[in-house]
Amino acid sequence: MPLPLLLAGAAIATVGAGIKKGYDGYQDKSKADNIVKASKERYEAAQEKLNQRNKLTSQTLEKLGELQLSIGQSFYEFQKLADELIGKINESSTQEIKVHIPSYKLQKIEGLALSATSYAGKLVGAGAAGGTAAYAVYGGVLALGAASTGTPIAALSGIAAKNAALAAIGGGSLASGGLGIAGGTMILGATVAAPVLAVAGIAFASYAKDALKNAKELEVKTREAVEKMATARHKLEQVDKVATKVHTHTNNLYETFKGYFDDLKAIDTIVRRNSIDPASIQDNMMQIIENGYSLAAILTDVITTPLFKPVMNDGEIAVDGSGAPKIMVDPDGYQVLNRHALDEVLDTAQDAYQLHKLPA
Repeated sequence: MPLPLLLAGAAIATVGAGIKKGYDGYQDKSKADNIVKASKERYEAAQEKLNQRNKLTSQTLEKLGELQLSIGQSFYEFQKLADELIGKINESSTQEIKVHIPSYKLQKIEGLALSATSYAGKLVGAGAAGGTAAYAVYGGVLALGAASTGTPIAALSGIAAKNAALAAIGGGSLASGGLGIAGGTMILGATVAAPVLAVAGIAFASYAKDALKNAKELEVKTREAVEKMATARHKLEQVDKVATKVHTHTNNLYETFKGYFDDLKAIDTIVRRNSIDPASIQDNMMQIIENGYSLAAILTDVITTPLFKPVMNDGEIAVDGSGAPKIMVDPDGYQVLNRHALDEVLDTAQDAYQLHKLPA
């Protein structure tokens, strides 16, 4: 028996409404899929750019740390050799000779030499990945702290080694839940972490219930994360530029220092062979030693000028509960580069390089 017209119409209307609802649901799910797909692509593209920038900045910091450690160890050898040669002259001389370099500068050079030698030894023993980058980030802060407190830098180098995991490059990639940022929280802090890890936690997965609403929320969080990663990338670029500039000036000065060091080694070889009386080349030897120390003093000032501004407390560098130096942060939570102090010491380094550079 056919349905009454009214009931048939109602049934058709109900089916039509069901079809429309189903179609609307399909459209919402389709929109959600598109939003999530686009969000995922934006996130992964931003993540890849940040990881690439992080890798480049990491390499720059590692390169700078390696150079600084090499310089510190060279200072140790130079000072030892200079002391031996001066001692040999003084053994047969009625008038004691000595280096005309202020004692506080010599102590600072010695402190850096001990720090670098001790730290390098710890890296070899522990095999700490990224340890040279840690020295580039922490070394200047620790050395400056030692200079202001009078604490031997060699003792403070243990703190840097202890915190190498924090300052070292790594900590996991963004995808694995880590930050993977050069210098760990030393450089970027938690500023970039919250939005990035919030999106990583969602993992672009479950949004079945209220799909469109959840997808739009994910889109907003992704946009925030992408913006933070772009800012983080910019911060790392700034760090890279400053670290590269420091490396260039430091290396130029170090190459000149090595020229004087090589001359001193040549004199030592001649003296050891008893080919010449040390007193007969006293003036030339002392000029080489004093030039070497003058360059070493400038290099020490460069290395002990921190890349980032330390927090000062009554003229001393503040430390946290674990003994790690505290670094100033800007209103957004990013570590503050020590630009002004670095520019000043690098200008002095450039002047010293022009004054002492060896003939081509």
